[in-house]
Amino acid sequence: MPETGELFSCQGVSRQFGSARVLSDVGFSVFPGEILGVIGPNGAGKTTLMECLTGLAPCEVHSLCWQGRRFSPQEASRYLYYLPDGILPYPDHLVIVVLRFFRQLYGASMERQGYLIRRLGLEAVLDKRVRALSKGYRRRLLLAIGLLSSQPLLLLDEPFDGFDLRQTLDIMSLLREMLTHRPLLLCIHQLSEAQKICDRFLLLNEGRVVALGSLDELRAQAGLHEGGLEEVFLALV
Repeated sequence: MPETGELFSCQGVSRQFGSARVLSDVGFSVFPGEILGVIGPNGAGKTTLMECLTGLAPCEVHSLCWQGRRFSPQEASRYLYYLPDGILPYPDHLVIVVLRFFRQLYGASMERQGYLIRRLGLEAVLDKRVRALSKGYRRRLLLAIGLLSSQPLLLLDEPFDGFDLRQTLDIMSLLREMLTHRPLLLCIHQLSEAQKICDRFLLLNEGRVVALGSLDELRAQAGLHEGGLEEVFLALV
């Protein structure tokens, strides 16, 4: 569960495409050791929020803070590492070459690289071209790259896409293990998976924050005494 004392906070994050407001005055905090799930319907602004926080998309923002110190979107890469969904890094290179490149780029140890290879089951594809990987192995490679990074807050977009139930549970275990002192911002559309791994939830709808808190806190906001995340989601959206 999250510790006291926020690490990251943002206020007034907004984004507009022409006349369409895709994010409107979004604000929240992330605490040490927690996994905060960003959930919401398709088109709610989940991925756009991550792109805005990491400086990949222009936006209006009142404040971005790390441990109470303000920073600009241009400085976000010092604190936030974002792993988008569906990217394919260096598709014509071997998996081991790509992993070695990112390990050296991020200053990670050989031990960490080796552990992630074993833990993510990448041994069988190290000598394959990235473009030849299946969807599941592509996702494993992306997770390895993200977990090699050194920024103190990791943002993952749909990290369980392409995995079956057993594989998803194994990846959840790995994330919990690797993120003991490093919080995670997780954009996820499968609510059953979000409920299994997230400590708190940021519920977006039409670019606005509808609810923020633990499952119990979201139940209270929805006026429910019981029910899982799916029931709460339907009651709030």
